[in-house]
Amino acid sequence: MENLIGKKIQDFELEAYHENKIKKIKFSDYKGKWIVLIFYPADFTFVCPTELEEAAELYPEFKKLGAEVLSVSTDTVFVHKAWHDASKAIKKIKYPMLADPTGKLCRALGTYIEEEGLSLRGSFIIDPNGVIKAYEIHDNSIGRSAKELLRKLQAARFVSEHKGQVCPASWTPGKKTLKPGLDLVGKI
Repeated sequence: MENLIGKKIQDFELEAYHENKIKKIKFSDYKGKWIVLIFYPADFTFVCPTELEEAAELYPEFKKLGAEVLSVSTDTVFVHKAWHDASKAIKKIKYPMLADPTGKLCRALGTYIEEEGLSLRGSFIIDPNGVIKAYEIHDNSIGRSAKELLRKLQAARFVSEHKGQVCPASWTPGKKTLKPGLDLVGKI
């Protein structure tokens, strides 16, 4: 799989279930904002609602950071609506739920499982210029942490706004950052 870090995302347009409506959404609608994409295999599954509910609970924190969360699966918007109507966990979602039934977006970002027509679990952080800053793709049996995704967004924003500084392991806002070159002097 090719490395996607530093690549600009294409301006896809997909249908979404959002605010009890079916609408079309383009990535360019969010120009100037951070985008957090959360790919998951399918609606009406076991692990997916735990992840999407956690993201829904942290959604106000993502919004405070100038980010839009977009969940993505290969289900249609009608399945998203049915799941939203049927599940207490999914009813909490206020962010757009994108439908990628053809797998076009999933293929472009390397999450598509051809034999199954589903997506792997993938998380992507995209900067306000449409450039991929972080991503993670893993097996569908392993649930993700929305808290860690939020922390990665905080770190990506920090280094974007503070040129020349980097964030060490497990960095959180308010903790010490590093200045490459300067912080190594006398430590080697």
